Amino acid sequence: MAETEDRIIRINIEDEMKSAYIDYSMSVIVSRALPDVRDGFKPVHRRILYGMSELGNTSNKPHKKSARIVGEVLGKYHPHGDSSVYFAMVRMAQEWSMRYLLVDGQGNMGSVDGDSPAAMRYTEARLSRLAEEMLKDIDKETVDFQLNFDDTLQEPTVLPTRIPNLLVNGASGIAVGMATNMAPHNMTESIDAIVAYIDDRDIDTDGLMQYIKAPDFPSGGFIYGYQGVRDAFETGRGRVVMRGRAEIETEGNHEKIVITEIPYLVNKAELIKHIADLVGEKRLDGISNVNDESDRQGMRIVVDIKRDANANVVLNKLYKLTALQSSFSVNNIALVKGRPRTLNLKDMISLFVEHRIDVVIRRTTYDLRKAEERAHILEGLIIASDNIDEVIALIRASKSPQEAIESLMNRFSLTEIQSRAIVEMRLRQLTGLEQDKLRNEYDEIQKLIAYLNEILSNEDLRMQVIKDELIEIKNKYGDARRTEIVYASEELNPEDFYANDEMIITVSHFGYIKRTPLTEFRAQNRGGVGAKGSETRDADFIEHIYPASMHNYILLFTQKGKCFWLRVFDIPEGSKNSKGRAIQNLLNIESDDKVTAFIRVRGFSDTDYINSHYLVFCTQAGVIKKTRLEAYSRPRQNGVNAITIREDDRVIEVLMTDGDSEILIANRNGRAIRFHESDVREMGRTATGVRGMRIDEDGQDEVIGMLAMSKEDQKTHTIMVVSEQGYGKRTNLNDKDEEGNDLFDEDGNIIPVYRITSRGGKGVKTLNITDKTGKLVSINSVTDDNDLMIINKSGITIRLKVSDIRTMGRATQGVRLINLGKRNDEIASVCKVDSEDEEDIEIAEIELDEDTQNNSSLDENEEINN
Repeated sequence: MAETEDRIIRINIEDEMKSAYIDYSMSVIVSRALPDVRDGFKPVHRRILYGMSELGNTSNKPHKKSARIVGEVLGKYHPHGDSSVYFAMVRMAQEWSMRYLLVDGQGNMGSVDGDSPAAMRYTEARLSRLAEEMLKDIDKETVDFQLNFDDTLQEPTVLPTRIPNLLVNGASGIAVGMATNMAPHNMTESIDAIVAYIDDRDIDTDGLMQYIKAPDFPSGGFIYGYQGVRDAFETGRGRVVMRGRAEIETEGNHEKIVITEIPYLVNKAELIKHIADLVGEKRLDGISNVNDESDRQGMRIVVDIKRDANANVVLNKLYKLTALQSSFSVNNIALVKGRPRTLNLKDMISLFVEHRIDVVIRRTTYDLRKAEERAHILEGLIIASDNIDEVIALIRASKSPQEAIESLMNRFSLTEIQSRAIVEMRLRQLTGLEQDKLRNEYDEIQKLIAYLNEILSNEDLRMQVIKDELIEIKNKYGDARRTEIVYASEELNPEDFYANDEMIITVSHFGYIKRTPLTEFRAQNRGGVGAKGSETRDADFIEHIYPASMHNYILLFTQKGKCFWLRVFDIPEGSKNSKGRAIQNLLNIESDDKVTAFIRVRGFSDTDYINSHYLVFCTQAGVIKKTRLEAYSRPRQNGVNAITIREDDRVIEVLMTDGDSEILIANRNGRAIRFHESDVREMGRTATGVRGMRIDEDGQDEVIGMLAMSKEDQKTHTIMVVSEQGYGKRTNLNDKDEEGNDLFDEDGNIIPVYRITSRGGKGVKTLNITDKTGKLVSINSVTDDNDLMIINKSGITIRLKVSDIRTMGRATQGVRLINLGKRNDEIASVCKVDSEDEEDIEIAEIELDEDTQNNSSLDENEEINN
């Protein structure tokens, strides 16, 4: 019993687990998962190449069965599973995995579709010429050897590579507590960078990046954006965005996207399946078919685009939603003197150069020793050839070879090595020709010894040798870059996913918003009944319509004076008959607030643009305020205060000006005031503003709109006003002759139709308000190239050409623009859009009563004067 207890060693389980786990993790880190910075190999790859070399499986010999190679490596150097050796060897033969192949494979070595290689008994392999350069001089004591797993053989701890393998082929591996992921690079660029480092040891990362631009992936494609590359080169960590190469081809009216290169490590079959799945799930629109047409000539994935889809938009969605755009997370961890270390570009280059220096010194020392040994023997042979008769006599007189050796040593003061060489000399070396060869060889050996000694003593010459060998490798194996670099682009721009089409933004009275392509609204002749424009909730109606393009910013201003930002493509799309989506679901708007004004802005990146433009606010009570656009150029999710509003007032209009516009404000009772915007001083974002127009004190009057007319607008635009009952007209801002030129008074001043006053007045008549016309609802500045979009409160929409409406006097009633019928209806909103070259559209079939039919038979060009 006591004897049994003596065998039990009591240990703390926590300490034992710590120790065992640390031992295991260090074994994985050093002996399995991380590459050595010098030759860029993990042990398995190094053993495969060395095993093939020892088998004589070189590039100038026939291929050998993979099973033979795996057995050799397994039995002698790598005591792990056969599949681990085979798959590691296969990867070194795959052109889509390795930038520079190290194994020349024959047979099915797998595919870019993720197919497994054939069994090792079917495939064959041999070393590539490039791999032989990595093993060159290994027999010259250039690297340290260690015992194999069973202490019966020697294996190299590192290869004496002439190739910066870690740079050109990269590496990946998962250790314990750390991982490595190193990108491949171009051979030519890498060697140029190493030569530059040898010439100038103080060169920095920026200097090296003049030579080695970025990773160069075997699959080609694009590197999209440069910041990740710079981070990786400077710190050893970075995210490199990769894109496949895709072109848009057109056959007649049919477009298709042809993908010829995919990002590194992307599985082609899975990419195609993912695209098909996205189309099936309706997450990716515009694709009718996906087909793999790849063959021996190369990769070709064809994505057919539907006729009504935009190929550029579909391509950008492919980049966003599929592996056609992927990222490579660089993590440069390698073993430096047996310890893992994160390396930047200069570290990898300097440590490789250190290894080459060490290899060249050890090789030169070996060659020098061998040369001196040969020179020593040649000295003895030359002495013997000079005294050949006496040497022959001594050898013939000796009873044994050993006696002959000793006799020669004593007679000619030779060493045993020299004497043995003389005794073993062949008779043919006694000829005169052979004796001349001995002397010539001795002279050459002496020159070689001098050269080798100089390499060892002269650092500049040593570095020149390293450079020459690198340049030789570059000339033999260097090639052109496969992966192109797109420097200017970084993250995916949301604009890339949407064609910059023209849209109509509509907002209902209850705050439902949508965008509809302008092409859905077709032009009608003046006086038409209109087409159904939107299905809204009972008692709801379309209140605002604004044109904008998809890439614009929309600044949304609420009646309480807050400003929000939306990109047009963020507004949900709907047909002209759909309801839209509540703005409250898109923006953080208070429940008792609603959007009353929109400004279309092309962007905020141009500082000159945002500092030279102003936003002019107008409220229902006639207050006006002017603030620089720059004050609204920093979008915030929760919006910002745009103007301070009095309790009984609300914002009705916000316009953008260039600082030199004239302002027109119109009220519900049919008057308008005109003044220059310089009358309104610039104020801060949260200011209240000043009085722009004095409204009537009848309890019903209010400001219904504001215009900002630039000098160019004043020459080409007319003032369009529309009343509740569908009457409207155009009026010139200034008096014009029949040809449309401004008229001048005796003093040379333009004669205004709307006279210019100071802000704060009551204005002049702009529409003669009667029971028949109803109150004024809208004022716009228009040209003959505009159409009017008119929507009444029941949701009926009409689009008519402005050119069909004659220009009339300021104090007239105008003409009927839209027929409201006997429905108790009114005009809700009017806006202008660019005209289209389209003829009449379908008109909604609406039953008209007798009075309405009689009214509609009036002469539509009739001008009803005051």
